[in-house]
Amino acid sequence: MDRHPAVARVDSVSSGKDVLTTGQVARLCRVTIRTVIKWFETGRLEGYKLPGSRERRFTRAAVLRFMRENDMPVQELLEDGGPRRVLVVDDDEAVRRMILRYLATLGQYEVESAASGWEAGLRTAAFKPHVLLLDYRLGDTTGLEVVKTIRAMTELHQPSILLMSAWLEPEQAEEVLAAGADAFLPKPFELEALRDLLLAKTGASS
Repeated sequence: MDRHPAVARVDSVSSGKDVLTTGQVARLCRVTIRTVIKWFETGRLEGYKLPGSRERRFTRAAVLRFMRENDMPVQELLEDGGPRRVLVVDDDEAVRRMILRYLATLGQYEVESAASGWEAGLRTAAFKPHVLLLDYRLGDTTGLEVVKTIRAMTELHQPSILLMSAWLEPEQAEEVLAAGADAFLPKPFELEALRDLLLAKTGASS
């Protein structure tokens, strides 16, 4: 993990959401959701569970304190929220265009696309997406291999990875989730379901 000095103003912490989800903390710290859960369960990161749920929440102040104590860059946490960046990876041009058009109508995402696993790696490094919307079957590789590659590159910006597929069996989907994907969205799906999942992963306003 890259270590950088903390920058930006403390008084900016009040901007944006004051409570963060596990996925949002993982993105900010550039780790997997499972790592954040381990931090919580071992008492390293202060947070709480929602009543009657397995969902965890973390205050912005607690996350800021944790990141500074562990020499993590905090600029993204401190800065005012801009458009969330989404990278759509699918070798089907019609699907890519449909998703790009829909996200454009929402007016709160900066969106780019890739047609292969190789291109996905390049665009992830350059575009630094908050969310990688990843199809499983790509022309040159599989979504599983893309997930493994991105999660292994700890110097890379770590996005939330949402897997899409019309073909995966439940055990195959579980394998990709275990490798580091954050959610699975079976195809075909309603675009509103995609919208809701992106809202949950990015914290963008509905």
